[in-house]
Amino acid sequence: MPADLHTRYMSATDTWGTHLKGCPTCTAERRCPDGAPLRERFERLQDAYLNHLRAKRGTS
Repeated sequence: MPADLHTRYMSATDTWGTHLKGCPTCTAERRCPDGAPLRERFERLQDAYLNHLRAKRGTS
């Protein structure tokens, strides 16, 4: 699972980053209808991955 989680997180990072570079509407604070779900997926996976690392290291 952790390797799969990392792969999905990196893929979401790349997908969001590519969209952000090419979209004149999306910013850190604002998202277009296509960009919003990409950013949300990136954020969810980032949180999950960081929580996994914290649990693995025994920190909070």
